[in-house]
Amino acid sequence: MKRDYYEVLGVSKTASAGEIKSAYRKLALKYHPDKNQGNKEAEEKFKGINEAYEVLSDVQKKQQYDTFGHDAGGGMPSGGNPFGGQGSYTQYSGDFSNVGDIFGDIFGDIFSGGSSRSKSKASQRRGEDLRYDAEVSYLDAMKGTEISIDIPKKETCSVCHGTGSKDGSAAKQCPKCKGKGQVRYSQGFFSFSQECPQCKGNGTIINNPCLECGGGGTVNKRKPIKVRVPAGVDEGTSLKIAGSGNAGSNGSLSGDLYVIVHMKQTAGFKRNGDDLYTEISISFPQAAMGIEYEVPVIENHVKVKIPPSTQPGTTLRVREQGFPKLGRKSRGDLYVKINISVPKSMSDVQKRALFEYAKSMGEISKDSKYQSDNFFKKIFG
Repeated sequence: MKRDYYEVLGVSKTASAGEIKSAYRKLALKYHPDKNQGNKEAEEKFKGINEAYEVLSDVQKKQQYDTFGHDAGGGMPSGGNPFGGQGSYTQYSGDFSNVGDIFGDIFGDIFSGGSSRSKSKASQRRGEDLRYDAEVSYLDAMKGTEISIDIPKKETCSVCHGTGSKDGSAAKQCPKCKGKGQVRYSQGFFSFSQECPQCKGNGTIINNPCLECGGGGTVNKRKPIKVRVPAGVDEGTSLKIAGSGNAGSNGSLSGDLYVIVHMKQTAGFKRNGDDLYTEISISFPQAAMGIEYEVPVIENHVKVKIPPSTQPGTTLRVREQGFPKLGRKSRGDLYVKINISVPKSMSDVQKRALFEYAKSMGEISKDSKYQSDNFFKKIFG
């Protein structure tokens, strides 16, 4: 029996999308294969975590799961296939458009006496979509980059060229389902369709299968793929690489590859949408008199005008100096929080100057006189 997806992620059924996402990231980091090399138990847990998140993070899939549990079907992921490198990989049981097809199959049979959609034959069976989780730095998100990923995937067999046949002969119609890929069962008043057990839903049977691919038309290989990551990507951005998923059966169309972006935070900076946040420390004279300060940001330095009499904790907004907005020419803003630094030690000259300043501000009696270093020790410690 499969474990409950909510139990896998350690969240309640009323958990928000943010809570589900947070729980997933925490567990994925804990059980990632890169951190648990050779640990089969961790690998299985990582697969289960990916599978649970794939369902609960999708509104439609979650709704189906809450209603039907593990019997929901229609596009549920079949589990992860993690591997080393920049991210992790998951194979889908079908493409993203199949969610909900189970309802059409069942209710179509009940009310019309037959399936609402015919199961595709082998020549029409599209390959599965794949998912890869990639970690991207703030700098790469600022400038855009190109990453190379190496994933295990199904490729068209080079021996039979995807036909699945050893001698090139054409596939024959499956005698059990008559080429439909489905067989219909009746239970009293109701009837429903399921995948044909003899041809596995292909609708055809190959009598003399290819020795290289076993008749499936595809072989498992690892293939490096270059992915362009555009400037402005953020946590959860999905990049679709059409046709880079698993090859379809018997030479049919390949599925797609979906690269899911995860942000690697840079020390000293925080991101909120397209806006960038940082802090700087300046001296009291600089805050009092104002200064033009070069603030280091992710990819360069930005000159920020700090006005006179700036108070500690003041946050200044610098327009169009944040992250690029994905697919647009504009950018987010930069927010700089001002902190005032206090010197840990001062020279006698600096102490006298500060003493005179304090007197002028009325903070020290005008009758007080500078007598010795002991006096400053009492003031400054």
